[in-house]
Amino acid sequence: MRTYRYFLLLFWIGQPYSTFSAPLPQRTSGFPTRKRALEPSGNSKNELSRSKRSWMWNQFFLLEEYTGSDYQYVGKLHSDQDRGDGSLKYILSGDGAGDLFIINENTGDIQATRRLDREEKPVYILRAQAINRRTGRPVEPESEFVIKIHDINDNEPIFTKEVYTATVPEMSDVGTFVVQVTATDADDPTYGNSAKVVYSILQGQPYFSVESETGIIKTALLNMDRENKEQYQVVIQAKDMGGQMGGLSGTTTVNITLTDVNDNPPRFPQSTYQFKTPESSPPGTPIGRIKASDADVGENAEIEYSFTEGEGMDMFEVITDQETQEGIITVKKLLDFEKKKVYNLKVEASNPHVEPRFLYLGPFKDSATVRITVEDMDEPPVFSKLAYVLQIKEDTQINTTIGSVTAQDPDAARNPVKYSVDRHTDMDRIFNIDSGNGSIFTSKLLDRETVLWHNITVIATEINNPKQSSRVPLYIKVLDVNDNAPEFAEFYETFVCEKAKADQLIQTLRAIDKDDPYSGHQFSFALAPEAGSGSNFTIQDNKDNTAGILTRKNGYNRHEMSTYLLPVVISDNDYPVQSSTGTVTVRVCACDHHGNMQSCHAEALVHPTGLSTGALIAILLCIVTLLVTVVLFAALRRQRKKEPLIISKEDIRDNIVSYNDEGGGEEDTQAFDIGTLRNPEAIEDSKLRRDIVPEALFLPRRTPTARDNTDVRDFINQRLKENDTDPTAPPYDSLATYAYEGTGSVADSLSSLESVTTDGDQDYDYLSDWGPRFKKLADMYGGVDSDKDS
Repeated sequence: MRTYRYFLLLFWIGQPYSTFSAPLPQRTSGFPTRKRALEPSGNSKNELSRSKRSWMWNQFFLLEEYTGSDYQYVGKLHSDQDRGDGSLKYILSGDGAGDLFIINENTGDIQATRRLDREEKPVYILRAQAINRRTGRPVEPESEFVIKIHDINDNEPIFTKEVYTATVPEMSDVGTFVVQVTATDADDPTYGNSAKVVYSILQGQPYFSVESETGIIKTALLNMDRENKEQYQVVIQAKDMGGQMGGLSGTTTVNITLTDVNDNPPRFPQSTYQFKTPESSPPGTPIGRIKASDADVGENAEIEYSFTEGEGMDMFEVITDQETQEGIITVKKLLDFEKKKVYNLKVEASNPHVEPRFLYLGPFKDSATVRITVEDMDEPPVFSKLAYVLQIKEDTQINTTIGSVTAQDPDAARNPVKYSVDRHTDMDRIFNIDSGNGSIFTSKLLDRETVLWHNITVIATEINNPKQSSRVPLYIKVLDVNDNAPEFAEFYETFVCEKAKADQLIQTLRAIDKDDPYSGHQFSFALAPEAGSGSNFTIQDNKDNTAGILTRKNGYNRHEMSTYLLPVVISDNDYPVQSSTGTVTVRVCACDHHGNMQSCHAEALVHPTGLSTGALIAILLCIVTLLVTVVLFAALRRQRKKEPLIISKEDIRDNIVSYNDEGGGEEDTQAFDIGTLRNPEAIEDSKLRRDIVPEALFLPRRTPTARDNTDVRDFINQRLKENDTDPTAPPYDSLATYAYEGTGSVADSLSSLESVTTDGDQDYDYLSDWGPRFKKLADMYGGVDSDKDS
């Protein structure tokens, strides 16, 4: 039963305590009942009465931050088994035992060896035991007790941030929330007021205030204007002890920025702006910049510019530069000094983002006057149209005028203008233009089927200032004329079966036409007149630009006629009517019973009548005999002995032969052939000399054929070199002299030496057409035929 009571005591001691002055419940031991008193340290002098208890003590309290030089007395432990004879020994264990807390083992006095800080550790749990010094056995079971550190105000409040940053819109109402600051105190909040913090403002009045308990900072002044002052620095103090005298305090800085609201309208710094621009400025050219000032910032300072009234609202426009918030005035349409020289406009600047609660301050926009002066410039000619479109028929004759273009100088001087065609757009020079009046005319024939549209550029240039020029596109459409005959869409070659029936369709014909009539193509098909009634086929016009070839009879014989050529006339219905004749090839073929072609070749017919077998053998024998005779005759000629020119040495003598032959002139065609010189391809094979017996027969050498354009001199030199190096050339000297005049005559050669290379006589009647200078030649050569006839 005693052990059970000890466990109850240990459990109770381990629970948390709600107050520092509550006594421990009494504990009954098995020892005789006696009253003992425990003297606690400090001001605690209360006595606890207990019956039959071995240990007696209070919960110990110890002030933190002890500043004395001696050890701080904590309390005394005493057992009712201690008779004061020194037989018991007190032992201390637990948190800080032997180091932070020491005990007198004889008396049980507990002391703290150094200064304690409640913020580091508020409670220490220790265990005490009394043992017999001689036997070492415990006389009391180990018991647990608590030392609790009493708090003193030794920590000042500390803010969670050293510096706070906050923003609040300008012109806010009084009491508008800005930011909340928070300070913490490390002292015990359950003991006294050491941790009770109160906030106050040291700097920042009268603009801001702070709630003492919550630390919430609010605006305290109405209509604070950012444009007057944007940054505020507020100092907040936090003081413990409820703000009473002697409390510790801490401070923090709050930097507050007023954010912008749109409470300022834009304002032009001047009421009138003047700009100048040349009349040649193209659309989009900037003329000048205007700027309205706005005290606000960000999107509240964004400005939109616009023209609200004036003479040239359609000639100019103003846009906003988003980076500089300036209004850029640009040209919207082409200007003309001769039409208007000065424009007066009213420009307005406004805020796109307006807050309704500030509309009472007035309209958030401003206006100014813009005066724009147009400067005169020397301008290029201006065409009457931006582009010209002309039409012309493709059969139009050359130098036909098809239209005109017009341009004039827009300046007051009205300088004259000349016209020209940009030849980069008309490389073939098909069109030309009158430089004075701009009339367009053709310089070549046109063909719509080749080029349908001609896109050229016409240039107008000031005569007095050629640098001033302008261009205009000219589109010329070539209109169709029926100048092309229709023709077959493809080459037609078909077949007809031998067993075909009459009026059977064997082929469908289609035609095409390069022309493009307005009402569309309408072709008609018919057999050519020469193939009229005697034709074995007919043409059926389907009236849809197609036609069919039909058989006219039953059955065809490919042995009698294997191929038919069918001429078909194709005509169009345009004006003038154009037609052409196309030929369709029809082959007669053998077909199966389904009409599929099998064979289109005519087999050779074998007739029973003819020559007898004996007659054929006789003819063959005659041919063989004739061939044998010819072969023998040739062999005998090859075996014939050579006959020497000189029979014996005694017959050697000198022979002088005088020819004195000057040749027969143009009549002599045996001396040499000048045609061979002009036409090397016509040269004949080399021939052997007829005045001597050759020593041996050599095959003639093949000389390379000269080119058609080879000069006669080069040809002669080439042949001379070949004969000098030819071992088979006859061994005699031959001297021939040719007069050579060279080439290059425009009238070509009039010599008749080349006439031998022609197949027939030439007609020289054209010489009489050359005039009186060639009359003599015309009489000479024109009478040749009459002389021959006579």
